[in-house]
Amino acid sequence: MTQIAVLGEPIRTSGYGLVGVRLLTATTRAEVRRQWHELPADVGVVLLTPAAAEALGPPSLTSASVLTVVLPP
Repeated sequence: MTQIAVLGEPIRTSGYGLVGVRLLTATTRAEVRRQWHELPADVGVVLLTPAAAEALGPPSLTSASVLTVVLPP
């Protein structure tokens, strides 16, 4: 079954864990990129905080094999 994950700062992502979304917390740009490159194979949708999306940049998001959604600020 395809999973949904949320990637970004813990303060912005922690609530998603209450509904079963996989939490990929990252507080630095390096952590965001590491979490992105280590996405589990069963993740098909990734919700990104605005800071996480900025850290990854458009090239990573458009070439991804997963659906990405940037959360509102």
